[in-house]
Amino acid sequence: MRLVTFDAGNGPRLGALFENQIVDLAQAAETSGVGNLPADMLSLIQAGEDTWNVARQAITWAGKNPEALPEGTVFEADTVRLKAPLPNPPRLFGVGRNYKEHAEAFGFEVPDEPLLFAKLASAIIGPGEAVVIPHQSETVDYELELAVVLGRGGRHIPEAGAMQHVFGYTIMNDVSNREYQRKWSQWLVGKSFDTFAPMGPAIVTADEVPDPHDLPLTLSIDGEVLQDSNTSDMVFGIPTLIAFASSFFTLEAGDIFMTGSPPGNGATRTPPRWLRPGETMEMRIGDLGMLVSPVEAE
Repeated sequence: MRLVTFDAGNGPRLGALFENQIVDLAQAAETSGVGNLPADMLSLIQAGEDTWNVARQAITWAGKNPEALPEGTVFEADTVRLKAPLPNPPRLFGVGRNYKEHAEAFGFEVPDEPLLFAKLASAIIGPGEAVVIPHQSETVDYELELAVVLGRGGRHIPEAGAMQHVFGYTIMNDVSNREYQRKWSQWLVGKSFDTFAPMGPAIVTADEVPDPHDLPLTLSIDGEVLQDSNTSDMVFGIPTLIAFASSFFTLEAGDIFMTGSPPGNGATRTPPRWLRPGETMEMRIGDLGMLVSPVEAE
């Protein structure tokens, strides 16, 4: 499934993406008679496997019976506003220095264990929404990352079973104000300015991503490719990240792990290459789609 949160003018709704069309999932499920679905992404994820299967059945039915869908159920993608697919995760975790070349470019050794940090979910924005350069500092950097959305929580999750806890994947940009990241030993402020967590365009469920550890990642600004790597270069894979985090605290369905950024960040260039108002970032990871983010001044 390729799941989105969209707004056709009457508030956010849960949708399924079919090429250039979006189907209102709750409406499709009601019309088809396969069951009831929540209208928002977090509720769907937290409802569990039975509800996910209802969503799959509704999508299959809608694909086979488009003429039976009532008006206001199917939308052309360019006629609605895509929002962040999961704007309200329980927790948003980052992983520092999880690509060897990224760590070395900043002058750090590769860590012996995952370097976890928190990022406020209030920083999340959706496709097409602007990353805002704050008035406090212009040292704002880009960090393309594969984001993992948990479908099941738990404590002391073994690595061998960790992938069974994954609901799906999306694209995120761990935008960072380097001055404020370095100002204190804690990274929370530098990572969590408003608009510093672009997400989207969709959550692609785990069954449609055969190997999340072999996905090309590219970030370009106004056509210039600045990050070009593959998730196979991650130091710590997804099972390790989930198992490690769950050894300290209970994970919840809907939690998101940003899995680290590949090399090519602006802070490591000479001179540093900070984001500038008027630019547009384009981010791609495998077949997860493309996330576009313009840049504006506060």
